[in-house]
Amino acid sequence: MDGIRSIAELPIEGRRVFIRVDFNVPLHGSKITDDTRIVAALPTIKHALERGARVVLASHLGRPKGAPDSKYSLEPAGALLAELLGKEVVLADDCIGDGARKVVTDLREGQIAMLENLRFHEEEEKNDEAFAKELAKLCDVYVNDAFGAAHRAHASVSALPHLITDRGAGFLMQKELKALGRFSGEVEKPFVLVLGGAKVSDKIGVIEAMLNKVSTILIGGAMANTFLAARGVSVGKSKIEDDKLSLARSLLNTAKSHNVSLVLPTDVVVAESLDSVAGEVVAIDAIGADQMALDIGPATVATFTEALSRARSVLWNGPMGLFEKPAFAAGTLGVAKAIAAAPGFTVVGGGDSVAAVQDAKLADEFDHVSTGGGASLEFLEGKKLPGVMSLIS
Repeated sequence: MDGIRSIAELPIEGRRVFIRVDFNVPLHGSKITDDTRIVAALPTIKHALERGARVVLASHLGRPKGAPDSKYSLEPAGALLAELLGKEVVLADDCIGDGARKVVTDLREGQIAMLENLRFHEEEEKNDEAFAKELAKLCDVYVNDAFGAAHRAHASVSALPHLITDRGAGFLMQKELKALGRFSGEVEKPFVLVLGGAKVSDKIGVIEAMLNKVSTILIGGAMANTFLAARGVSVGKSKIEDDKLSLARSLLNTAKSHNVSLVLPTDVVVAESLDSVAGEVVAIDAIGADQMALDIGPATVATFTEALSRARSVLWNGPMGLFEKPAFAAGTLGVAKAIAAAPGFTVVGGGDSVAAVQDAKLADEFDHVSTGGGASLEFLEGKKLPGVMSLIS
């Protein structure tokens, strides 16, 4: 946070405060199925309203391909926010132009408006300077509270803040940087890194960045299949990244040379397809040619739990299997419970892991549940995030 002002330090009373939020929430029709990101932005929004700001919210939603698409309207997000705040949220019909300017001009102190989806304009994702200047006409103060979009060099997170003198971070952004920042320097040990999800390629950067700090790496999910295959294990029809086998071998050797314990599953839950509604537990050397590993098994959960029981720092990113299906959710749930019970500082680094934690109703048991996804991974890799760098005065 060096050189970045907090919204609490910015002169916002009576002024138009443009808050870039991350309301890229999952929708089923027009119904929001997970309001985590909206709820996470409430402290910043309420703070601005209480100080008499004229609040202007902006976000993207989905991938509308640079043109208006009612399927990706922010109207459901605005309706839910109004319900959560107990006050009207005026939705503009666009994020720039005469309509948006009128909505913002009509705002009084302590009132709030939401601009329509930023990605209805292709210039947003192109980080277009002219588009940023149009957005700048709507604000006196800029606040970024969208950590989940901070790794994108888009107009509303990169070009726009450079045009506004009074700029800073919202409380959610501050919270994310503080929590994840604890893994960028000296980390209290034992430090256990738990990785899952589908691809080794998504996690390479994090593994390499953490090898000098971590004590143990626990690997589950489909990415474990690639590591197992690299060790010569026959994984049947399990999903693997053939082009990453040599990389997996290299990471195994590098971990060993750093005295890092890299732990792979010893048993898995297998089935014949992703559509299966039941599975069976087998040892990793007993996976059939027509079977695929869709979860870690109970013996692996026990091994992972033992490692986590002594951890002073835990960072988790990626589920242990196809947790969306009950038959293949036990591994992810077991690891979530073990991390929640760990004695040290515990962080879930965004993405599907967060959904798993929410499903298990364990979010309150973690020290930090990131809203980041890709932004969390890039931050932990040590990359400079455009949406953070643009806030530095």
